[in-house]
Amino acid sequence: MTIDVNRQQIVAEVAAAFDAYERALVDNDTALMNALFWSAPETVRYGIAEIQHGGAAIWQWRDTCEPVPKSRRLHRTVVTTFGTDFATVSTEFTSDATPLTGRQMQTWARLGDPALFGGWIVVAAHVSLIDTR
Repeated sequence: MTIDVNRQQIVAEVAAAFDAYERALVDNDTALMNALFWSAPETVRYGIAEIQHGGAAIWQWRDTCEPVPKSRRLHRTVVTTFGTDFATVSTEFTSDATPLTGRQMQTWARLGDPALFGGWIVVAAHVSLIDTR
């Protein structure tokens, strides 16, 4: 089986959805963040200090969590697409709020509303911090 990896148009679509999610994260736009996460029991998000299973749990957590620092900066973001409907996005992040380096991995699938970023939504995510000093 041959899978088309990193077709330029698909990479651009996923990158646009990821960029919109990142802006929503920094702006604390929970409505857009929620719209870009799959609202299904199978969705998993492992956060820095918490775990959510299911879209409803993620949405509920977002209503009470602290916003990310406005000083958040991304580094070494990698978008990898597989075919036309599946992708991963990996990035590192820093901010003025901590000396630690963050790591973020997201799995994206074309399962959402086609009118919103071509239907790309996060189906799994993992965020962690490490000391890189």
